[in-house]
Amino acid sequence: MANITSYQMLIDGAWCPASDGGQFDSINPATGDVWARIPEATADDVDRAVRAAHRAFLTGPWARMTPTERGKCLRKLADLLADKSEELGRTESVDSGKMLKETRWQAKYIAEFFHFYAGCADKIAGETLPIDKPDMFVFTRREPLGVVAAVVPWNSQLFLVAVKMGPALAAGNTIVLKASEHASAAMLEFGRLIEEAGIPPGVVNIVTGHGDPCGRVLTSHPLVARISFTGGPGAARHVLENSKQNFAEVSLELGGKSPFIVFDDANIESAVNASIAGIFGATGQSCVAGSRLYLHEDIADEFLERMTKLARQIVIGDPLAEETQMGPLCTQGQLDHIKSEVAHAVEEGGTVLVGGAQPEGMAGLYFLPTIIDCPRQDMRIVDTELFGPVLCVQRFRTEEEVLALANDTEHGLAAGIFTRDSARSLRMSAAVRAGIVWVNTYRAVSPIAEFGGIKGSGYGRESGFQAMYDYTRPKTVWMNTSDEPIANPFVMR
Repeated sequence: MANITSYQMLIDGAWCPASDGGQFDSINPATGDVWARIPEATADDVDRAVRAAHRAFLTGPWARMTPTERGKCLRKLADLLADKSEELGRTESVDSGKMLKETRWQAKYIAEFFHFYAGCADKIAGETLPIDKPDMFVFTRREPLGVVAAVVPWNSQLFLVAVKMGPALAAGNTIVLKASEHASAAMLEFGRLIEEAGIPPGVVNIVTGHGDPCGRVLTSHPLVARISFTGGPGAARHVLENSKQNFAEVSLELGGKSPFIVFDDANIESAVNASIAGIFGATGQSCVAGSRLYLHEDIADEFLERMTKLARQIVIGDPLAEETQMGPLCTQGQLDHIKSEVAHAVEEGGTVLVGGAQPEGMAGLYFLPTIIDCPRQDMRIVDTELFGPVLCVQRFRTEEEVLALANDTEHGLAAGIFTRDSARSLRMSAAVRAGIVWVNTYRAVSPIAEFGGIKGSGYGRESGFQAMYDYTRPKTVWMNTSDEPIANPFVMR
């Protein structure tokens, strides 16, 4: 009990427990042990956080800061984040099971997102309009929306905090962040940097809890102007229902079942390595995981021989150990779901080429890197997001055939295409129905590039300069430049 860390929420610049003292346990997925206790926010706690953000938006230092001054705060936050990347990465690894070498690198790299938006803060501009009426000067200005509710999942929480919070604050909004009920600790540790960066109280608030009441009250609150949600489609439907109460603008980044297409002219070594990274990196717990592998039949056998060999060599273990290449899953629910779906795939005629079970003799929520040969597109596992290290494989003969297979999905977040034919890569990247397409690479990100999905993978975009405009609204100003009095409105000419 002495080693269990008790966290608090950040509301109006102060660290506080839940108003009723409620807490829930956070489990270390590598050991199965409780390692932290997280506040369970009440409806009143969420209301206080939103009202604090609303006050900070309307009055106080933040409301009076120039865009350049806001940028300086974000730049300071970026530097602090880079300096604390080791500690933040370690917390995230213990809490989520992600590998330390990945989480500390990610914490350091996402500092670049805050630097990017720091530079964008004073680059938002309106325009003058060539209006069709005489003696009128008409222009637009971009204004912040107000309070942003940002709902962030556990799997890449600091990255997703950056792509939501960066443009929101740079544009002059305030924000209430809701951490996932799974692995909330890294976001709370990140919150300690807010005051140090010079960001005034109430501008950034962090609440923790479950979907009800925490998420429900936040996304339906009448003072929330925009909701940025990343998570599953089930929760997203609740968010949309909740937003009927406040008419908040909504963006959704949901799950994926991304096709990874390899043509017969591809660089096999490169494609194998990218596919390994795309499905087994982060233990497959990524919205953009390349979980549907489509191989041209002429290279399928060689490709799978190489890939299964590498999959068997992946070092599974303690996410804090440098030699580990794949850690555990985050939750027991994920593990149970994956085991059930793999068993069902076998019943439907799938063949497990490697993995398919938990490793023997290991405590914790581990599952072996798994590749399943799927003879039919209509198998349930082919279009079910597992959020784990499970790859479905199919073969194809023609470009038209694989395009139809790739687009035969309710999802539309990402896709990978491997070919040396530049004309084909352009045709395929245009025809694949996905918000992000990687050609001869996979899972590359940058603060400069937008990302987001279509169809069941949501709508709206994050990252990139365009995100700045998504956190503002235009105001049109009409100015009469004539000294003549306005004509009598009841005398028509």
